[in-house]
Amino acid sequence: MDNLIELRGVTKVYQVGAEEVHALNGIDLDLTSNEYLAIMGPSGSGKSTLMNLIGCLDTPTSGSYRFKDQEVKDLSDDELARIRNKEIGFVFQTFNLLPRADASHNVELPLIYAGVSRAERRTKVDAALKAVGLEDRTRHRPSELSGGQRQRAAIARALVNEPSVILADEPTGNLDSKTGEEIMQAMEKIHRAGNAIVLVTHEEYIAKHARRIIRLRDGLIEADELV
Repeated sequence: MDNLIELRGVTKVYQVGAEEVHALNGIDLDLTSNEYLAIMGPSGSGKSTLMNLIGCLDTPTSGSYRFKDQEVKDLSDDELARIRNKEIGFVFQTFNLLPRADASHNVELPLIYAGVSRAERRTKVDAALKAVGLEDRTRHRPSELSGGQRQRAAIARALVNEPSVILADEPTGNLDSKTGEEIMQAMEKIHRAGNAIVLVTHEEYIAKHARRIIRLRDGLIEADELV
């Protein structure tokens, strides 16, 4: 199967005052389409940095990152923005929903940025909300939704452009364990429908929902195991 994502010898060094912080120290990683990967590791291990690189929110200091066989460092800002909007769906711990917009409009935003017609937006939004079981809450604002429902709306927003991969950063971090389990069931359904998922988590029981777990330590992959 063709690789969706290929990282070779990827490093990331940040300058913090007079100090150099080596966040990643030579990462090699392949991800195929429809793979379900969890990234684990202690604080400071490089999890968030790796997620930001995979999501094209940052670029490596050295090494190669190829997304769909395109070398990311060779892409223009416009091309990177297109990848982030169309190819990658982001799910955050804090939901990042617009408080004054209802669930439907929050989910619709990536389609507006992508220039999708109003009629097509309506169809895609309805399908995404139905996929996460939120079709009866389309007119509710975030303040009128439970934490689990807010995260479902965020997942629907990540899904709406039919991306190649969903990046979920601690998606259950602000939820109780029962609600977190419900969110992971929703992610499982999305994976079965054909989406690749990359999940960052501190929680072993959350990581076990994935099919593969990589463990980072000191900016290196310490272990890469199938679940």
